[in-house]
Amino acid sequence: MRHAAVLVDEVIEMLRLEEGMHIIDCTLGDAGHAEKILESIGETGKYLGIDVDPEAIVRAKHFLHTYRTQTLFARDNFVHIKKIVKGTGFSPVNGILLDLGWSTPQFEERGRGFSFLQSDEPLDMRFGSDVANSSSDVPSKTAADILHTHSADQLAQIFADYGEEKWSKEIAQDIVLCREKKAIATVEDLVEIILQVYRRILKTDKDVPWIGGLHPATKVFQALRITVNNELHVLEKTLPDAIDVLAPKGRLAVITFHSLEDRIVKHYFKSQTKKNIHIITKKPIMCSKEEYDRNPRARSAKLRVIEKI
Repeated sequence: MRHAAVLVDEVIEMLRLEEGMHIIDCTLGDAGHAEKILESIGETGKYLGIDVDPEAIVRAKHFLHTYRTQTLFARDNFVHIKKIVKGTGFSPVNGILLDLGWSTPQFEERGRGFSFLQSDEPLDMRFGSDVANSSSDVPSKTAADILHTHSADQLAQIFADYGEEKWSKEIAQDIVLCREKKAIATVEDLVEIILQVYRRILKTDKDVPWIGGLHPATKVFQALRITVNNELHVLEKTLPDAIDVLAPKGRLAVITFHSLEDRIVKHYFKSQTKKNIHIITKKPIMCSKEEYDRNPRARSAKLRVIEKI
């Protein structure tokens, strides 16, 4: 199933795309935004798609086959945007899209342990691990490595800071106790520890004690994924570099999906307003009711846009 990109019409409008523009898509995914971008910049426009996932590059080349003379692809992490732009000679850069969401195929791909529903998968969670290993910005430790080497306090901090998990201490303590008896190697191993904590605190014997529509493992898995891939540090480093490569009057559009990312983007944009940017979106753009009905995943998406002075 092809991943449905979010806020596509809003991105096209906010980037003010015109014939002949050069646009960078930092998170290629399933090329949902790419198709609309290429339609908007016409035959004289150029598109550079970046993705650390080799499968995303393969899928995108298939979806964008009719635009093959206008497209360039870089298999790399977007944290290296300056190096990529220099290496490809992609200039001028009239617009950049940074969609921080993870596509459905990437989560569902077997063997990485991103989803708490894939019970038999190893707890890896590295995204494009061979590319990651070549960069100090994206560490190569797996989720299992972190679970076995961090103290209870360190794990609790990760779950609280990056997952906003209210029972982070209890889950961390149970992880440390369990790893002394046997390795926490698979998704199922970790999910069962989390469920045991929830059952104990809620005093329930339900197999999965859902709370507020969320599976109990949701926040811990998010926190581990962010930690393994160093996502927030990568975002903090990418924002100034993206602005640097933009041509004057070029625009940067960023789509976030949780408060940690959005806070970083909001604060960085605000800090640069008296230097070299103008904020286009005073408040983040959210999805319409029609898009939410069509794609509930879009409910948490926030779009912020700046223009380089």
